[in-house]
Amino acid sequence: MSEPTAGDRQEGVPFIGAGPGDPGLLTVRGRELCEEADLVVHAGSLVNSELLEEFCADAEQVTSIGKDLEELVPLMRDAYREGRTVVRLHSGDPAIYGAALEQMDALESEDVPTYFVPGVTAAFAASATLRTQLTLNEVANHVAFTRPQGETLTEEEDHIADFVSMGDVTTCIYLGTHAVSETMSRLQADGVDPETPVVVVYHASWPDEDVIHGTVETIGEQVEAAGYRASALVVVGDAVGGEGYERSYLYGGWANRGGETEADD
Repeated sequence: MSEPTAGDRQEGVPFIGAGPGDPGLLTVRGRELCEEADLVVHAGSLVNSELLEEFCADAEQVTSIGKDLEELVPLMRDAYREGRTVVRLHSGDPAIYGAALEQMDALESEDVPTYFVPGVTAAFAASATLRTQLTLNEVANHVAFTRPQGETLTEEEDHIADFVSMGDVTTCIYLGTHAVSETMSRLQADGVDPETPVVVVYHASWPDEDVIHGTVETIGEQVEAAGYRASALVVVGDAVGGEGYERSYLYGGWANRGGETEADD
């Protein structure tokens, strides 16, 4: 894919993050592009139908579910060459566990320019729902976005236990609702404290959003009892409770730092 420049970012096919679900969390730029579109290729039920109705009502709407690269690329390429305004709408943010780049590279090879428009990813929507931060002073200094082992991730590539075992990491597990029990069992087998807090946020920001609080030991049975098999984010770590943190230097440590200011950080 060609290197983007300030001049070509607004030309071609935008790959837009639709956000986690709530139409209000679509960015202003994303909304403007959707409203201008003649063709919107979207991620099916992963994108809230209310968003499509509100911002894409005047466009032809095509779901990408069930279509492979060989179908999607000619569809967008031909529409673009016909002079139609084309939008590719992904759920969340295309940069997190999306398959945007392979589509963009394929379009670029057909001389169709592309660019990213960021969106709100599920981890941030879950953080808002939980009214906490993913990073908290003296609680969690790091955030890991990961997924469990399965068809596309081998056992050797699964590092969830490594992240959780560090202790000061908030681990956000995508695409793992169906495997919560298995993931938690592996964590315990790897020596993770079974009392480590875990929260599962189903459909973060959607009208049917649900939050399940538990621990590494209990959350698997809780999720199974709720019947969720997809569309939930699993968050592991002490930050989920929003407790036990120390005041930040930014607002609480001026006197203790010899009069340093925010600009000194």
